[in-house]
Amino acid sequence: MPPPSAHPGSPTLADSVRLAEDGVHILDRRVFPFEHRWVHARTVEEVAVAIEDMVTQSSGPYFAVLWGMVLAARESAGADPDTARARLRAAGDRLIATRPTNDQPRKAVEWVMSAVAEGGDDVAAAALAGAQAGDADYRRRSREMGRAGARLLPQGARVLTHCWGDLYLVGLVEAALEAGLKPSFVCTETRPYLQGARLTSHTLAEMGVETTLVTDAMPASLMRAGEIDALVTASDRVTMDGHVINKVGTLQHAVAAQAFGVPFHALCHAPDPHSATGADVPIEYRDGDEVLHTLGRRSATDLVRGLYPAFDVTDPQFVTTVVTDRGAFTPERLPEYFGEESR
Repeated sequence: MPPPSAHPGSPTLADSVRLAEDGVHILDRRVFPFEHRWVHARTVEEVAVAIEDMVTQSSGPYFAVLWGMVLAARESAGADPDTARARLRAAGDRLIATRPTNDQPRKAVEWVMSAVAEGGDDVAAAALAGAQAGDADYRRRSREMGRAGARLLPQGARVLTHCWGDLYLVGLVEAALEAGLKPSFVCTETRPYLQGARLTSHTLAEMGVETTLVTDAMPASLMRAGEIDALVTASDRVTMDGHVINKVGTLQHAVAAQAFGVPFHALCHAPDPHSATGADVPIEYRDGDEVLHTLGRRSATDLVRGLYPAFDVTDPQFVTTVVTDRGAFTPERLPEYFGEESR
């Protein structure tokens, strides 16, 4: 059994990664909603492997990194503070490397390392405080970003989304419902892990939103028929010049959206100040064998090989707005997010 929930509601919404005395418990999103199975990671390395193996996805790796850093601090108990900090830095590097395209693991590590740098000799206590602060900050930003995104949607908006937006999407839907907008959603199934079919559609339906599932190849036809009012996705990273890096398939939907006059709003807490343009973002290529299987069963002939770039880069010309926790920006205005800090 997993430890008690720190946050109310469905584990898909708010609390799919939990810290306990015996390690980190991670809801296995590879089998949800058919099974509510938890993976127990007792060490930092086990947390890292769980992220790499897609046990947790979307926002999940961010929280897994936060609590994985707490495990690393615990593992260094008894070491002198300088040694403990060095071990924590090494653990952070390992965790960041698990999902190189997404910049959230790096932010999670920075929360903990900043707290440890300022927290005196009790490294474990400082790491826990930093992780808790990072957890609260992520949830706050998601709510504020959701409110900014909801302001872009018309009454009764028919929204197309791709992949699993997690707390980004939840924040948007909560804000839209609070505003009385009565949105409905169309979710792509999102091959090869079917996050849209299993996670996004399930979560939206649980929230009481009218939800329709389509295959990944259908959105352009729906947009052409005038059945979509907005394309809204999360993003794994947004560059300072407005390139949106997200689950592979986002690009083709954005191109179709522009062709048929549908706005594309990309949800992102903040642009990445370390990435000037799309060329600065490493694109994770996963094992091509993954696209030859569906939910653990071979779905392709043995005569072919698979190719799996897990993310793609959508050019700024196909992006209407980037929705952040400080409001919505057109791609060319993204440097304004940081104000004086960007100059």
